Amino acid sequence: MPKLAGKFLNLLFSTWFMDLIFDEFRDGKINLDKTLKLLNKFDVSYDYVHVKKVFKKNDKQKSGLITMEDFRAIYRTLLHRPELHELFSSYSPNKKVLTVSNLCDFLRKEQFELDVNEARAVSLINKFEPIDEARSQREMTFEGFIRYMLSEECSIFKQKHRTVYQDMNFPLCDYFISSSHNTYLIQDQLVGPSHLWGYANSLKKGCRCVEIDCWDGPNNEPVVYHGHTLTSKITFKNVIDVVHKHAFEASDYPLTISLENHCSAPQQEKMAGHLLDILRDTLCTSTLDDSMPSELPSPEQLKFKILIKNKKVGTLEETLQRRGQRCMGQIAELEEVMESEDDLIDEDPKAQLIKKPLARLASAPKKDKKDKKTHKVKVAMLLSELVIYTASRSFVSFEDSKEKQKFYQNNSIGEVKGQKLISKRAPDFIAHTTNFITRIYPKGTRTDSSNYDPQEFWNVGCQMVALNFQTPGVQMDLLNGKYLDNGGSGYILKPEFLRKRDTDYNPHDVNMKFRALTLTVRIISGCQLPPSNLSKSNKADPVVKIEIHGVPGDMNKQQTSVIKNNALNPRWNETFTFNINVPDLALIRFVLEDQMALTANDFLGQFTLPVMSLNKGYRHVPLVSKLGVTLKPASLFVYIWYCFHVLS
Repeated sequence: MPKLAGKFLNLLFSTWFMDLIFDEFRDGKINLDKTLKLLNKFDVSYDYVHVKKVFKKNDKQKSGLITMEDFRAIYRTLLHRPELHELFSSYSPNKKVLTVSNLCDFLRKEQFELDVNEARAVSLINKFEPIDEARSQREMTFEGFIRYMLSEECSIFKQKHRTVYQDMNFPLCDYFISSSHNTYLIQDQLVGPSHLWGYANSLKKGCRCVEIDCWDGPNNEPVVYHGHTLTSKITFKNVIDVVHKHAFEASDYPLTISLENHCSAPQQEKMAGHLLDILRDTLCTSTLDDSMPSELPSPEQLKFKILIKNKKVGTLEETLQRRGQRCMGQIAELEEVMESEDDLIDEDPKAQLIKKPLARLASAPKKDKKDKKTHKVKVAMLLSELVIYTASRSFVSFEDSKEKQKFYQNNSIGEVKGQKLISKRAPDFIAHTTNFITRIYPKGTRTDSSNYDPQEFWNVGCQMVALNFQTPGVQMDLLNGKYLDNGGSGYILKPEFLRKRDTDYNPHDVNMKFRALTLTVRIISGCQLPPSNLSKSNKADPVVKIEIHGVPGDMNKQQTSVIKNNALNPRWNETFTFNINVPDLALIRFVLEDQMALTANDFLGQFTLPVMSLNKGYRHVPLVSKLGVTLKPASLFVYIWYCFHVLS
């Protein structure tokens, strides 16, 4: 039997509760402001709109004041959720407390902490039990249980995955790398402003590859903007200042600056000067030991380093041989081939806006001579020599890359061409990305800064899948959710089947080959859900959608029924099952909507995370807004279970 008898426990709760609220009720009643103050005293997370509504419901005299009993009712409405009490009672013999043994049983059977011991249970009691007498007896009351269940301990996202836990010693090409497109833009691609905030915002979100479009500016100072459009201009120097300031705020791992370089040779030298002067020791200017490597270094080896991605004159070997030689004022010429307008629409990020020359090697498929226009591009050697591990090389074909591409060269491929390659030559695409860093960018016709689906490119191992960070939506939810993993470092180790040179993986044929699992999700309830923007009260008709994003065969979507007029504490208790063939690539997205009509819903919140980051057991799903801002305390209460299939 628990040491604290039932009646005594009731008295303890009343005493603890009264001690915290008594001073506020000396005058008999309290208003809404004091109610909020008291809830803070109990360390209760609350939504003002919901508290206000519950306050009005308990203010029976409509005087704007409530009694002590009214406050107790408000407290219990917000905190004493029936589904939590049912769970607590199922492991508490007297329905009042959990002993250390009871709590161990709960953690083992429901939260899948298979190696739990008494010390773990006692540590949770000491951390979450607010009543001193219960804590001293090593027992957890319902008050402590509530606080435990609503804490990060019971988040749906694995605690371990909040830190860098993956092996960071593989070559750079073995990682997915969080990447931004046209980072300087904060609205559309045609007339919107260019702003330094774009860089600060992306870097604070863990982005590890930012893009800078550079053009000749006045007074020999290069400027950054979307060329041949009405977007505003900012100086290259100011951009590099901001990048340097925020480069390693969210992650210690290397940052790549992808230069879209349209500058004349003198202004390219100016760019190189700013990079050297501002970035200093953080700028990667040579190989690790000044000798020629045979593969890319690892993120661990390049911690706190900034890499320059740009056209490179000659080879890396030649750069190393020239170390110590002055190259100021030296200019080299690269011959490039103009592509047809059709190619530009598919491939160039400035499609239909700029007819930009792209390099095409001699082994490219032959075109009619009338279509083939070559020109020479001048490259400042001072800037070229700063390109070490990330030399830009135009993509011609998988065969061409296999024959001629160096390990330190990378490709940029437009979304349309990339999609065609996935459709027709997925195994070859995967073989390519096991060897070379590949960057994907939005098609130029996305003038509204919309985004493509990044998942299909992750499915074939593309490392730098660049999105417009300024545009909220499903695509950025997927990117933000994916890169929550591995401590938000912006680097995620690719699954082994996307790293092996002889892989037999094909996203179009994955049946039971890659550690498939069955996932069960029970949507139990919601807590203080955000009201609809279209509702005059805080009522909503909430519905939860569960989406699986992954290889084509794993794409799935299911949803709950609609709960009418209840955003405070709706209960569903509905179970959904998903068979996932490639869980290592899958993301799960929980979406909360308000059903406004049979054909239209209002988005209320969402949360996305990798399937492999799911915690088993009873968990809460923290909701975030369309812009990624936390909606705490709004959450979904769920039960998660999964098991892996036995490979035949």
